[in-house]
Amino acid sequence: MPRTAEKVESLAREDGELLDALEVVLDAAESEGTVEWSDVSDEMTSGQWGRLIEKGLLVDADGSGFVVDDPDGVRDALSDDEVSDAAADGDEESSWSSYDKLAGVGALGMMAGYSLPSVRNVIGGTLDVLFGPLEAMLPFYVVVMVLAMLTGLYSTLLQANLMDMDKMSEYQEQMQEIQERRKDAKERGDEEALDRIQQEQMDAMGDQMGMFKEQIRPMVWIMLLTIPVFLWMYWMLLSPSQSIHPQTITLPLIGTTSWTEGVLGPLQAWILWYFLCSMGFTQIIRKSLNIQTTPT
Repeated sequence: MPRTAEKVESLAREDGELLDALEVVLDAAESEGTVEWSDVSDEMTSGQWGRLIEKGLLVDADGSGFVVDDPDGVRDALSDDEVSDAAADGDEESSWSSYDKLAGVGALGMMAGYSLPSVRNVIGGTLDVLFGPLEAMLPFYVVVMVLAMLTGLYSTLLQANLMDMDKMSEYQEQMQEIQERRKDAKERGDEEALDRIQQEQMDAMGDQMGMFKEQIRPMVWIMLLTIPVFLWMYWMLLSPSQSIHPQTITLPLIGTTSWTEGVLGPLQAWILWYFLCSMGFTQIIRKSLNIQTTPT
């Protein structure tokens, strides 16, 4: 029974709607003795049906249909407050909060600073109070390195804290499992199973969207904090009242060039230098703090 409760709680964390599907199957099985897909197809998706089988909560009854494994344990788990809380937590984690949405709107608004001098001047002048003394003490290429390290640090921390790696791993495992079952069914020539798995893949597209939202969520906060830093550097380079020293930078394979000169197509030297520093420092920070930012 404890094992059954763990399975049900795991389903709740994955998708609260799976609990409703489990209850439908349980009622049908208790009413008829066994349950077939055709008995519940109007009340649940084929993906949910397949997930219950994969989880071991719905087992084959020697070819005469399916039965719920440990129905008493399932019934007790469905009425457990901890399982209900797990379902609520899973639904909450899969959606953006109002703060996340405001951060996204703020990041989009700040992007206007690249084309609107008035916005750029306001943001640049404000951040100059913070970064101006740093630029006065250090060469500009060192300032860019410091900012790249700073943005790499908080980007890594935001990804580690705002992305649910366990949930993303579950999404990947589910899709991989569906693909493996589809491959096996194709090798067997089982057209009925292929149709069912194809429908399951369509149902799983919602999970793919959930995974995409988990990946995008920290990005809006990173953009909200990073775009002003970019605008300050851009403002420093374009403002005639500022004096960047040195006026040029020497890059590997490129040589000495001005900061605003295009070095890789339209990509200017200062942006390339920032990206090189950011990628290097980000990898060092992740290794040093042992932070995983991709699902395993």
